[in-house]
Amino acid sequence: MKKYWYWLLPALVWYSCASSKKVTYAPDQLLPAEKSVFWKISGNGLKKPSYLYGTIHLIPKDQFVLPKAAGAALENVRRVAFEIDMKEMTNIRTQMALMSKALMSGGKTLKDLLPEEDYAYVKNKMNEKGLPGGMFERMKPMFLSTMFAGDESGEAPGVNSAMTSVEMELYRMARRRKLESAGLETAAYQMAIFDSIPYEAQAKMLVETLRNSDSGDGSDDELAKMLELYRNQDINAMQVMIGDADSGMKEYEDILLKNRNRNWIPVMGRFMREAPTMFAVGAGHLGGESGVVALLRKEGYRVEAL
Repeated sequence: MKKYWYWLLPALVWYSCASSKKVTYAPDQLLPAEKSVFWKISGNGLKKPSYLYGTIHLIPKDQFVLPKAAGAALENVRRVAFEIDMKEMTNIRTQMALMSKALMSGGKTLKDLLPEEDYAYVKNKMNEKGLPGGMFERMKPMFLSTMFAGDESGEAPGVNSAMTSVEMELYRMARRRKLESAGLETAAYQMAIFDSIPYEAQAKMLVETLRNSDSGDGSDDELAKMLELYRNQDINAMQVMIGDADSGMKEYEDILLKNRNRNWIPVMGRFMREAPTMFAVGAGHLGGESGVVALLRKEGYRVEAL
């Protein structure tokens, strides 16, 4: 019996070392070909695997389904890391402190940025949503856009259901399991991103989004298409859609997507070396040559679809 252990132990030691080694992908293997929103990260010195979960920030509650692999992984990690720490985002003091960062600098208001007709249109929409003037008119237009998009009293196209976010559902599960929570960037940093895009451009995108929603060929259709891609777990198509020239975001794709992806990689590496972690970020950040999956593979991690 002893001789079997003699041969087995070196094999186990070798396998343990080999599995944690840096992985080299061929250039044509960096881009994820698999359709998946859930990935296992190993190798490159990691003692235990971590995981990557592509989320969607707005989804009907009755369409949210946690992947089985994600449910199993929650039992094997010590931390869940979001784009922004959900503990920070659900803290009322933090929320109040961020409100000042949501306001445009220089005392600018929507009225300063828009033609009279467009301003009257947005003002009417704000009244419909119960967003009074004053502070809300001073908000950065992109932040105001998220408030319109995140209205949970609305309905998804063709679906009678309240909306939720995958992040919030996952955060609740993590809290029940007493897991740590963390963020790859701060809420203050995300707010600062809005300052990188001219207010006039933000205001124009806000008007276009609202008008397209009214005409029935805009944000509702885009949300329906994005939800369909998400259900199909087509992360590359989601990345392409976000950077589509017709979306008005193509010019700012580096600011909103690519630069952030690159900034996350060293933070993810540090978190994974500290403890097994599940990363939950928008699925649109995963695909493409500049996506998180490709960037992690480029750094020497083994990234496998589950």
